[in-house]
Amino acid sequence: MTDSDQEAPQLPGIRQRLLDGLLRNAPFDGWSQLALDAAARDAGVTPEMAAVAFPGGLAQAAEALHDRIDAEMLEKLAGSDLAALKIRERVTFAVRTRLEAAAPHREAFRALASYLANPLNAPLAAKLMWRTVDALWRTIGDVSTDFAFYTKRATLAGVWGATVMIWLQDQSEDYAETWAFLDRRIDDVMAIEACKGRLRQAFGQIPDPFGLFRRKPAPSSKAGRPPYAGP
Repeated sequence: MTDSDQEAPQLPGIRQRLLDGLLRNAPFDGWSQLALDAAARDAGVTPEMAAVAFPGGLAQAAEALHDRIDAEMLEKLAGSDLAALKIRERVTFAVRTRLEAAAPHREAFRALASYLANPLNAPLAAKLMWRTVDALWRTIGDVSTDFAFYTKRATLAGVWGATVMIWLQDQSEDYAETWAFLDRRIDDVMAIEACKGRLRQAFGQIPDPFGLFRRKPAPSSKAGRPPYAGP
């Protein structure tokens, strides 16, 4: 058995210890290699083993952290009676639950947000946001597979991204400003959806104007005989 075979079963635990160290060091060193090296020292992990645990470096560590917090959110939501809530309430509750799961490490997430704001990391930022909003929709019961699957996630991504920016800067007690902002954004989205529904209904009742210009069959030359249609 090789050394790598012996190390493989330990990797999940090593990754979690490194993430714990990153959460402690990122507020001071940023989401940087310096913070990852410090996390390795704190965890008693050699630089070589840290590179094996996160071969993708800081980007892979960011994915692992997002997956961890998403999992914590899903666990909390699984113990909630979401079926008793209206869809608007489910979305609001789910977003709050996700932010509350990250709240103990807000300064580390502030450092991670700065890292993801780098244009070079834009694809990673988009992927992580998509994962989170997809998890949010799925856990509150969305089963859409048509175009609505994408529009719902795109809409929630806008709400999620804006709310996170408020949350990262919020100094109010118990994040009161963040929750008020979230409520307003959800109200805006619901108002837009209601307007879209009314427009679809209204347009469905309007006659097709292009039907007026469609060619009608030529009249028959003799009563009771259909027009000549060729051989």
